[in-house]
Amino acid sequence: MRYLARSADGTPLLGDDEGFVPLAAAGPSLETIQDALKQAPDGLPAPGDARAQRIPADEISFGLPLSPVKKLWGIGLNYADHAADLDEVRPEEPASFVKPPSTATGPGGPIRLPDEEVTNRVTAEAELGVVMGQTFSHVEEDEFDDVVAGFVPIIDMTSEDILEKNPRFLTRAKSFDTFLVAGPWIAIPDSPAAFLDDVSVQTVVNDEIVAENTLEGMLFKPPELVAFHSQVMTFEPGDVISTGTPGAGVIKPGDAVKAVVKPVGVLESDVK
Repeated sequence: MRYLARSADGTPLLGDDEGFVPLAAAGPSLETIQDALKQAPDGLPAPGDARAQRIPADEISFGLPLSPVKKLWGIGLNYADHAADLDEVRPEEPASFVKPPSTATGPGGPIRLPDEEVTNRVTAEAELGVVMGQTFSHVEEDEFDDVVAGFVPIIDMTSEDILEKNPRFLTRAKSFDTFLVAGPWIAIPDSPAAFLDDVSVQTVVNDEIVAENTLEGMLFKPPELVAFHSQVMTFEPGDVISTGTPGAGVIKPGDAVKAVVKPVGVLESDVK
């Protein structure tokens, strides 16, 4: 499996399990992560063929892998167990919403909580993000491999006290700055659809596993989500659908949050 990422200073990177090289050193025609996503997976160069020495992942400070951020779709109540925990009716269609690009931040965050006078109960939710690789609309589920480039760990945030006032406040409850952390990289498997069989998601707060599940627990699997939302709008390389959480944990300043998305990667962020 290969990985696309950006360093904290914005340098696009290409990697594998042995480490990362500058994207331009592996593919001189690839200037941005979006350029590379259009060629994933078959058209991506091999990091080992680059004229640069691999740097191990643990020696790199990673930034937000996508810049500029474009469309960010979120999916609510997509795990049956989580919907039951919230005493919510299982939706018959995906319960989706859009988050503005200003919510997005990279590994480490920090997640900056609003003043308590604005909201005093914010939750963090680990999720699997699906990253688009092509410009497309009106696709079918069996075209998933043709249009999706890879996957990214995500920590999504919700202001639950605002949302409880009125479900129509969902956009505001989801849209505070830093309310979506993504990274540290985009995993690029050979077959995105087959890769989904092995994925599990854990929400971890202060080293305690708050919730975990496999994609078998989803009401709407990623191929269905991509096909469904492609009937609404045109997707472009780098657009993301965050596919919902197995469960959320309340966060406070000083906490540490992880999205453990196996085998994609582990995303961590502090809370301030």
